[in-house]
Amino acid sequence: MSPSPRSQRRIYPCATALLLLLASISASADQKLIHSEKSLYRDVFVYDNAAADGTTRCLCFTKLCAIGRQTCIELKQPNKLVFEYTRMMLGALYLKPDPHDILIVGLGGGTLPRTLEQLLPRADIDVVEIDPAVVGVAEQYFGFKPDERVHLIVQDGRAYVRQSLRDNRHYDLIILDAYEHQYIPEHMLTREFLTEVRSLLAPSGIVAANTFSSSRLYNNESVTYTSVYGTFYNLRSGNRVILASNAPLPSVDEATRNSRLFAAAFEPYGVTAPNLLPMFSTRPDWDTKARVLTDQYSPSNLLNGPP
Repeated sequence: MSPSPRSQRRIYPCATALLLLLASISASADQKLIHSEKSLYRDVFVYDNAAADGTTRCLCFTKLCAIGRQTCIELKQPNKLVFEYTRMMLGALYLKPDPHDILIVGLGGGTLPRTLEQLLPRADIDVVEIDPAVVGVAEQYFGFKPDERVHLIVQDGRAYVRQSLRDNRHYDLIILDAYEHQYIPEHMLTREFLTEVRSLLAPSGIVAANTFSSSRLYNNESVTYTSVYGTFYNLRSGNRVILASNAPLPSVDEATRNSRLFAAAFEPYGVTAPNLLPMFSTRPDWDTKARVLTDQYSPSNLLNGPP
């Protein structure tokens, strides 16, 4: 799972130190660290944040969740979708209402696979996560449990996509939700990777990608998705979710009709068509002449270079 996307801006070392200090000072006195470990890939923290209406548990890759949160659940209502982007992701079902084979790249605390398993009783869900430490935390602290319909693969997401192509596998819905502590791994941002993902989709399959609503890579990511999928839905709020298709993109009218199938089922998760459907926009709000991201053109140069 990923953090709530937020703006990426150039922050100088002294400003970074100040921000971390302010984060430490402003951290709630009721925030309690319940788990920490250093994995092969990152630092992993789990915090409980007590409030009058209950306790929220969060998985973070930075101390005190200084940069972002990967997953949060409310302990009294573990099925409630805390993050807006997870509710936006369910908009993929307005385009593909009955996916049978689903691939999720990025586990986090396991919110999305758990939700989709509940909503889609006939679906088989493969979840790929590179970090065994994240898997252990998801199982111990967030209630994630692989079973006969939810299958866990501990592997790099792009390596799994390539392996699945060799095995001639196909998915009706692919969800891209892999993050490092600051951004998406660069090898999962490129035209080559997105082309591999599209090749893995079944006819009329849908890809749903969680990314940042504002970043130094916004224009580049947008033209890269366009170069592979053509027109896509660009859902923006505090977060950004891209919905693209392996076939002509279903119309908003079709999405509206399909939304009625989920009106009752989505209600416990806080998802309503009147809130979600107005986000379905195909209007480019980016520089269409920006450079496409490729395996030879590293997006980390944009994140770390001068503005």
